[in-house]
Amino acid sequence: MSTLNRRSLLKSATGIAGLGLGASVIGTPLIAQTRSLKIGSYGGYFEDSFKTHIYPAFTEATGIAVESVTQPNSSDWLITMQQATAAGSVPADISLYARDTMIKASRIGGLIAPLDLTKMPATSNLDEYFVFQGAEGPLGVGAMSWFTSMVINPDEVEAPASWAEFWDTDKFEASLGIAQRFNAQFLDITAATFFDGEETFKTKEGILAIIDKVAELKPNVALWWSAESQMEQAMKNGDVIGGQYYLDVSNLMAADGFPIKPIFPKEGNPQDYGSWCLSSLSEKGDEAAEFMNFTSDPAIQALMSRMIGTAPLVDKSKTDLTDDEFAFVSGTPAIKPAYEAYLDNETFIQENWNKMLAGGA
Repeated sequence: MSTLNRRSLLKSATGIAGLGLGASVIGTPLIAQTRSLKIGSYGGYFEDSFKTHIYPAFTEATGIAVESVTQPNSSDWLITMQQATAAGSVPADISLYARDTMIKASRIGGLIAPLDLTKMPATSNLDEYFVFQGAEGPLGVGAMSWFTSMVINPDEVEAPASWAEFWDTDKFEASLGIAQRFNAQFLDITAATFFDGEETFKTKEGILAIIDKVAELKPNVALWWSAESQMEQAMKNGDVIGGQYYLDVSNLMAADGFPIKPIFPKEGNPQDYGSWCLSSLSEKGDEAAEFMNFTSDPAIQALMSRMIGTAPLVDKSKTDLTDDEFAFVSGTPAIKPAYEAYLDNETFIQENWNKMLAGGA
């Protein structure tokens, strides 16, 4: 976590009434019912924001009480849910999973219940990419997303039109900050810039070609960062003048007067996202459908953008987000990470990435 509060400059709560949402948009509250739902989400600020801004609005709209369940990252939570399912228990009716975790769960089988989209008409607002399809049918409905962005120091360099400019040693020799993890999406950026994007990951030869292209960038990299705080401090100190960083943090830093500017170049920036998934043992399928339908409403997507700082999964034109509000959390175009390739060839990619990092510049 960055030493800078990632959401410290977000607007204070305006409440559901401030959104101008009527019963016609989010449904008429169901009176005199004791319906409930256990919903998992990442802990800390993220969970607190849902408890403050989203769950109360959902309860007000539907009469369904929400019990918030703290879950760790998707992979660890999947193990917990796998063990719980084997024991016949349900820690949460709904879990929040990243796309790679949904792929893992669908391959394991028996952990996530198929969804009836006819009970969730608002999901039609989402791009079909954000409704995850497994062999059994729809298994996940997109909740929210977040971007990794190209960033520059606008006092030192003009905004590049393409990621390819980072390979220009005349402009960026020993001055970039790039994420160190093999699956931190710089391979996806490189594939989108110089190759055929996700398609290139389908062969080991393609993967090696992408890694070899990243190796050509090494003379321009001053920092291979493994923690947010490292890149944050390097940008503040002027140790790097460009690189790869989180869009929301970059905008917060810029608003606080630091020399950083996020850019959406012509290839775009990587977009990751989380989805709501229903436990196979849950008996709250109807309540879960109402919640997923609720969060798919463009007005609620906009609420999450304002109050949590996540990017909406619906087109900006469907929301009432201003240009500035949208630019704070999102942009176009988007690069889709090669999730399945990272799962299928994890060891191969990681070993060759680490070999590239360890080799000479």
